[in-house]
Amino acid sequence: MSVFLNSIEKHVAAKQSYDEASIRVLKGLEPVRERPGMYTRTENPLHIIQEVIDNAADESLAGFGRQITVTVNTDNSVTVEDDGRGIPVGIHPEEKAPVVEIVFTRLHAGGKFDKKAGGAYAFSGGLHGVGVSVTNALSTRMEVTVWRDSSEYQLVFAKGGALESPLTRLGDAVPRKKTGTRIRIWPDPKYFDTAQIPMNELLRLLRSKAVLMPGVTVVLNNEKTGEQKKWLYERGLTGYLSESLAGEELLVPVFADSQYADKSHEYFADGEGAEWAVAWTTEGQVVRESYVNLIPTSAGGTHEAGLREGLYTALKSFIELHNLLPKGIKLLPEDVFSRASFVLSAKVLDPQFQGQIKERLNNRDAVRLVGGFAKTSFELRLNSNVEAGRKLAELAIRQAQVRTRSAQKVEKRKSSGVAVLPGKLTDCESSDSTRTEVFLVEGDSAGGSAKMGRNKEFQAVLPLRGKVLNAWEVEKDRLFANNEIHDIAVAIGVDPHGPNDNPDLSGLRYRRICILSDADVDGSHIQVLLLTLFYRHFPRLVENGFVFIAKPPLFRVDVPAQGKRPARKLYCLDESELEAVQEKLVQKDGVKPGSLSISRFKGLGEMSAEQLWETTMNPDTRRLLPVGYGELTSDETKQMFNMLMGKGESAQRRSWLEDKGNLAEVDV
Repeated sequence: MSVFLNSIEKHVAAKQSYDEASIRVLKGLEPVRERPGMYTRTENPLHIIQEVIDNAADESLAGFGRQITVTVNTDNSVTVEDDGRGIPVGIHPEEKAPVVEIVFTRLHAGGKFDKKAGGAYAFSGGLHGVGVSVTNALSTRMEVTVWRDSSEYQLVFAKGGALESPLTRLGDAVPRKKTGTRIRIWPDPKYFDTAQIPMNELLRLLRSKAVLMPGVTVVLNNEKTGEQKKWLYERGLTGYLSESLAGEELLVPVFADSQYADKSHEYFADGEGAEWAVAWTTEGQVVRESYVNLIPTSAGGTHEAGLREGLYTALKSFIELHNLLPKGIKLLPEDVFSRASFVLSAKVLDPQFQGQIKERLNNRDAVRLVGGFAKTSFELRLNSNVEAGRKLAELAIRQAQVRTRSAQKVEKRKSSGVAVLPGKLTDCESSDSTRTEVFLVEGDSAGGSAKMGRNKEFQAVLPLRGKVLNAWEVEKDRLFANNEIHDIAVAIGVDPHGPNDNPDLSGLRYRRICILSDADVDGSHIQVLLLTLFYRHFPRLVENGFVFIAKPPLFRVDVPAQGKRPARKLYCLDESELEAVQEKLVQKDGVKPGSLSISRFKGLGEMSAEQLWETTMNPDTRRLLPVGYGELTSDETKQMFNMLMGKGESAQRRSWLEDKGNLAEVDV
């Protein structure tokens, strides 16, 4: 239960001191080899290959290069070749080393930081400058060949990034128009669960690149089987989605469009926007894929939320205009989106991804960016084809009616209970437990802000007074003697333990139980106590993924207006994120350091309802941490909890703190 233990460590070790010997400095690419899971997926080497493919795709996205060729060689190495501009080979003015060498051997070095007009990559998936350097660090060998300025250059790395053969100019016998980069990678199998590259995933990745770059040819050669596949899509997203839904009956023709901001846009940068293709089917599979600057975002993010919001708002307006909604039925976004298949490709000037593997987009502005463009375009489509609009309206209304009937059945089953909901609980309007959520909030003050800031349709708030009882050694028959625990159990609709310690979850009233506490030591302690309660007395809630920790920000950064760009408010979870935001604003966006205003939230009670909603409660922009079990076995986990939370284990706790406590707040 890794989230739980991390919270415990932060609390119990907060006041422990540590000495100079506790700090270890990792240099060069050593951090990657020491903790590869922080930088890439370790199931197989596909992601480190994808980093190289993404760089080649960024060249095409920038308007250079018309072909990307990937070859899976017989010796398990992979070669990626493009016909872009070729990585620069000159000496870096500050680092005094060839640029191509720096790119592959230094973390946070690359051409994707320069986002100013005329920069090498205005729109790219590269963000942190660690992509291909991670590939190098986790490979036994890497050969890099560059064609540039009518010359051919080569350098070789070995043994996890060490320079084996420095940059060498091979000769001038290269056609003037020949430019590009070829990289051959030998992934190191010791860093991965399996050394085999999943060919089906590689096929989907390469095909998606071709889809998102109409006119660019993508080739896959498999030397092991002798097969070759080639993709060149002229119809782009529409053709790809139609091919993916082959055999399915479409309710209306595919809705496809693209909208991008121009230089006169009041908020977004020139070129920011999105392209999408959406189709609705009444049955069968649903296909959903999204990308940001050609990077696949398998976990979605704020650009998908924008598309969903735009389509929902437009169709809802159409239904209201034509008076199509039956009485007693309330339309929700999932009613419009439940049978929608889509391919979405967003262009964001400065994408903020969740983690280096970039599975989810976090930019809050992307909701408004994509949503605004999609709403305007879809409204025009619906009003120009009323018959198609009515068909979509009927589909959404049917989904809403099915959902309403299902919720009514659940409510009827619940109404037979005798428990009365706690007076402090501010419940939500919906009784559909598949979408509702409750926030267990630290303190009445924060609870008041949460009540005002929430979406009352599906979000409930239960304020907690003080710190919950340490329930680790409390017998189940004595749990309800504590008012706070009693209110939590009644509010969520689940009794602790249950017959034969197998609680009945059929009465669960909320799909998500979210712990919302201050971002300080006391807040961590409250998280610990609540998580102890859930693990000890409601373990099935954890097992089924119903428990979450909300992550409120610790800092707010007020950024002044810049030219046409209005003033902004940015929020940071902790000091490291604050430092990264400040560096980006000053070094990349050109904001004067003295013009930034930084505020620190002492607690949730200091946040307004609007701030709490925007940063912590809005499903489209919040950061919600799921609680699950870690690598320890069940017995080991219980022993750990007993040592940390048991009343008679102070001596063992002290010994553990002396041994492990120094590591609690140290990032290596």
